[in-house]
Amino acid sequence: MTDAPTDPLDSSPAASTRQVALQRIYCRDVSLETPLTPQIFNRQWTPKVDVQVGTNIDGLGDNIYQVTLSITVTAKLEADTAYLVEIQQAGIFQLVGFSDQAEVQSILGAYCPGVVFPFARETLSDLIQRSGFPQLLLQPINFEALYTQHLQSNEAEVGAAGATVN
Repeated sequence: MTDAPTDPLDSSPAASTRQVALQRIYCRDVSLETPLTPQIFNRQWTPKVDVQVGTNIDGLGDNIYQVTLSITVTAKLEADTAYLVEIQQAGIFQLVGFSDQAEVQSILGAYCPGVVFPFARETLSDLIQRSGFPQLLLQPINFEALYTQHLQSNEAEVGAAGATVN
């Protein structure tokens, strides 16, 4: 009998000993800069928006982890920065019943950031609107695909390093 891939949200009796429990969601850090206000409001609003996303995982002990989603949004009008917003939105998750370290890393690297993201998106949108700028609605992010891409990139680096050692 082969083990099928597991879903952290699976509520079947066989999965009842495995659980991903969200303990808390919170904003760790927020920074907002609007260097050219109020003059920037007199310009036509056609910004170039750059969004950078990163994650960090910290073990807190006893299968409890802090997953921090860092998002930086920069809006520029030509060479001038209209706003720069940086946030770190975090969640504390407890993982129960997972013995496979690769599976734990997958949950922490793909599933948990997806749980934290809507809170980060709301925080960003609210900060930007309260600063007098039009709403910014970040598109959904497929953290599972990003995590898979990250793993493949690491494997390629390890393979390339192994090939140059000879």
